[in-house]
Amino acid sequence: MAYFNNRQDGIDRAGKVLADILCGLLMLAFSIIFFGIAGGLFAFLVVEGVLMGVDYVVPKPDETSGAVIR
Repeated sequence: MAYFNNRQDGIDRAGKVLADILCGLLMLAFSIIFFGIAGGLFAFLVVEGVLMGVDYVVPKPDETSGAVIR
């Protein structure tokens, strides 16, 4: 599944990657603060895994589905 679509330029792509990195670091910091080092790292890995799974499963608007509409 493509992370970027054809209509995005370099600034949009860099901003998307930077926003994902900053959000991940913020979630890691909060999980460590609330659950400690070991629990925070585990919680972060679980949450990131779920988010990546949802991103993989949910179709994007630019993708075509297998359904044929006549």
